[in-house]
Amino acid sequence: MADTQPGQGEKIGEMRALAHPVRLRMLSLLTGTAMSAAEVARELDLTHANASYHLRVLADAGELVVDGEEKVRGGLAKRYRYPHEHEGRHVAPPTERNRDDEALHLRATFTELERRMTTSTPRTWMSDLEGWVDPEVWEQAREHMYAASRLLHDANRPPRSEGTVHVSFTAFAFAMQPPTPSPEEPEHTEEPR
Repeated sequence: MADTQPGQGEKIGEMRALAHPVRLRMLSLLTGTAMSAAEVARELDLTHANASYHLRVLADAGELVVDGEEKVRGGLAKRYRYPHEHEGRHVAPPTERNRDDEALHLRATFTELERRMTTSTPRTWMSDLEGWVDPEVWEQAREHMYAASRLLHDANRPPRSEGTVHVSFTAFAFAMQPPTPSPEEPEHTEEPR
């Protein structure tokens, strides 16, 4: 499947860079260490060509950085890593995102979560809420989620490092626009007491 379409070029490439379950796995894998395409291929059970292709797509979109090179059988192999210290900011300036772009990314994320859930332990924890909270509570919750994400990203190690536990952490939190009442539904008002 091509990552660009005629006349749409770079924007489609950036939009789809994260919208692929294999690429999401690569970003997670490369948070803890820099790896070559051959190492990524072995770890994710991919062909070397497939791993190289997906790594280039991520690097071209600014999601990965080259973190060195090593000599391999007379050639040079790039070592890629995910720069989580950029805290979600792209290395290269991203193009403007829209809801369709975000929907592609969400579909890929949920596909990846389905794969991860097949290996989860009985101590899985999940939470979901669509609700209304005070702005201060919302900001506090966001700060806690950010701190948990930062803690795990900073502590992530290469696969199967001694003394580590294989974990999955995915978080979505966003403020929503208030729903607009439909013409046939009157806006809710409190009745006088």
